[in-house]
Amino acid sequence: MIASPQQPYFTPEEYLHLEENSPIKHEYRDGQVYDMAGASDEHVTISLNLAAFLRSHVRGTGYRVYIADMKARIESIDRFYYPDILVTCDRRDQETSTYKRFPCLIIEVLSDSTEAFDRGDKFADYQTLESLQEYVLINAKRQRVECFRRNEAGLWVLQSYTPAQKIFRLDSVNFEGAIDALYEDVIFNLTVDKNSNQV
Repeated sequence: MIASPQQPYFTPEEYLHLEENSPIKHEYRDGQVYDMAGASDEHVTISLNLAAFLRSHVRGTGYRVYIADMKARIESIDRFYYPDILVTCDRRDQETSTYKRFPCLIIEVLSDSTEAFDRGDKFADYQTLESLQEYVLINAKRQRVECFRRNEAGLWVLQSYTPAQKIFRLDSVNFEGAIDALYEDVIFNLTVDKNSNQV
């Protein structure tokens, strides 16, 4: 998230109006809007792979899967974020078309520019959502999935998955998937030679 210099304070309603007409996406914290950076090939491929698996898995169950352009609204602390993937099964989320307030699962694919924020302040903000059961961080540099789950005591417990486990599990939606399938078509350390225009 990159703050625009000398930006004014926006109310949540002003932010939503701004976002309706903006050519780029912004996230919102404490009255300030923050530009969102573009995503890498690896980031987009991982997000699309998992969203496709989840959409197929929950079809006909009442769960809804949203990718990239759907905002998560945290009303209690005035936040709007764009998770890479958001899943909700709460009927109240059918009342709003541009944001969802009651996700059960939020997934972020990590990048160099956002990893610290995704692990720190953003995760702390997401924890204030009473509906949230699971927060997942997916590494885009190597095969690693970190699932933070809220237990019965309200504590967040981490379970990590690597190629050694072969399978990862998302308890909030009763889903199991193969690590290799999650990372299908991902080319790690993808770089472009600016002189040849070839990968």
